[in-house]
Amino acid sequence: MSATPSRSLHGDLRDLALVAAGAIPGALLRWRLEGLGTAGVGGLRGLVEADFVANMVGCLLLGLVLAQSARRRRLMLWAGIGFCGSLTTFSSWMLQLARALRGGEVWDSLVVLVASLLGGLVLVALGHALGRWRPDSPPAR
Repeated sequence: MSATPSRSLHGDLRDLALVAAGAIPGALLRWRLEGLGTAGVGGLRGLVEADFVANMVGCLLLGLVLAQSARRRRLMLWAGIGFCGSLTTFSSWMLQLARALRGGEVWDSLVVLVASLLGGLVLVALGHALGRWRPDSPPAR
């Protein structure tokens, strides 16, 4: 066997470990946030309290991670893909929306859907801007 596949396997295992190391705390935080919605009745209360909060926080964090140098591949694997990927879960969000729709909460579901998509985009952009901001840099002219 040549040295190249061995280095590739070693790199792949390191990358996998970084993603897993970020995914575990992200999933645990997501799980704890789900507890916010268990006291409510109906699909939207859990959606707003858990899914919406988790997705918006994850979008802001993802924007911060994206603003870092492209050379920070390990940060992207650990925080972007691992932590934010397990904190923000599309399937849980869709499940909550489906339950709310089935419960007849069509208008509220649509509002939450649009607010989530627009809010997520705005927060990724805000996080990116915050991540690129340097307080010690001279003002632009």
